[in-house]
Amino acid sequence: MPRFPKFFVDELTVFIRSSPNISSLISFWNLPTTAQLTIESVPTDAAEGKEVLLVVHNLPGNLLGYGWFKGEIDSNQQIASYVIDTQEMTPGPVNNGQEIIFPNGSLLFQNVTQEDTGYYTLPVIKINFQSELGTGQLHVYPELTKPNITCNSSNPVEHRDPIVLTCEPETQNTTYLWSINNQSLPDSAWLKLSPDNRTLTLLHVTRNDTGPYECETWNPVSARRSDPFYLNVLYGPDAPTISPSDSYYQQGANLSLSCHAASNPPARYSWLINGRPQQSTQELFIPNISANDSGSYTCLVHNSVTGLNRTTVKTITVSGKWLPGPSTTGSEVEMSGFQKRACRKLFPILFPWTQAIP
Repeated sequence: MPRFPKFFVDELTVFIRSSPNISSLISFWNLPTTAQLTIESVPTDAAEGKEVLLVVHNLPGNLLGYGWFKGEIDSNQQIASYVIDTQEMTPGPVNNGQEIIFPNGSLLFQNVTQEDTGYYTLPVIKINFQSELGTGQLHVYPELTKPNITCNSSNPVEHRDPIVLTCEPETQNTTYLWSINNQSLPDSAWLKLSPDNRTLTLLHVTRNDTGPYECETWNPVSARRSDPFYLNVLYGPDAPTISPSDSYYQQGANLSLSCHAASNPPARYSWLINGRPQQSTQELFIPNISANDSGSYTCLVHNSVTGLNRTTVKTITVSGKWLPGPSTTGSEVEMSGFQKRACRKLFPILFPWTQAIP
C-alpha cells in the first residue's frame, strides 16, 4: 500500500472531521475492487493550446478524497486536492488556473503548453484510510509552422561546391523528411543526412541537381511541407561545336558559322581566323568568300563565373569552280566576261559560281 506524505493526509483529515455526512459514507463501505487504478490521456498526444483530459479508470468507491501532482508526490508539485463529501477543491502551488478536477477524479488541462508534458500522480484515500496510486503521462506537441529551406550557396559551381540544405526552424520532438523531384531521397554516396535529418548535404553537385527540393516536418499532432527550393547550378562551358558541319566552300559563296557551348550562365563567344582576332559574337558571317578566306576558324568560349574557357577549331577550304573541257582533260574553262554574264542569266542553276562575276 502506498504511503502518502503527512501534509496530504492531514489535509484530507481536516475535511473529514468537518463533514456532517462522514458517518453515512462509512456505512456504505465496500470491499476494495480488484481492478487497478489507471489514467488515460485523451487525446493521447495533445496539441499546444488545446485541451487534454487525464481520464481516471477504475476509481475506487467510498473515497475520502484524492489529489493531483505533477511528477512525484511533493507539496511543491501539488496541482489540487479534492474532498468527495464537500466537493471542495483546493488549488496547489503549481495550479495556474487552467486545471479543473472533476468529481470522477479526471483532470482537465485547458490551453496546454509544452511545459505541461510529463507524468502525473493521482493518490486516492478511502474512508478506511487505505490508499491507491495511479500515474499517467501527458504529451504536448507544438502546432508546426510551415518550414523553409536555407542553403549555404544557392549558386554552386558544378563538381566544385558542396551544398548544405537546412530545414528551418529547428523544433524539438519533430521528424524531418526530404524529397527531391517529388520523390524520396535516392540511395547515393553523394547525399548525406545529419543525425536528426534536418540537414541534407550534397557532396557532389552536377547540373542535374537543380531540384526541386522539399522538406516536411512532422509530429504526432501536425505535419507541414516547405515550398519547392531550386539550385542554380553553374557549369561549363562544355566543348563548343561549330555548325554547319561543311568544311568545303565555293569561291563567291557566303560563309555563315555558328558556335554553341552548354554553359550557365551563357558563355561569351569570340573568333580567331588563322590566329587573328575577329568579332566577339556567337555568329560569324563573311560574304563572297575567296581562297584567301581558307584556313583555321577557332571559336573561343568563356564563362565569367566559373572562370572556365574552351575552344574548338574548324578548317575551312575555299576553292574555285572546275568544268570539264572539250578534250575531257579537266582543264579549267576560260570564259569571257560576256559569256559568263550570259551563263549567269541563262543557267543560274547549273552555274551558280558565275553569280560572283561582275
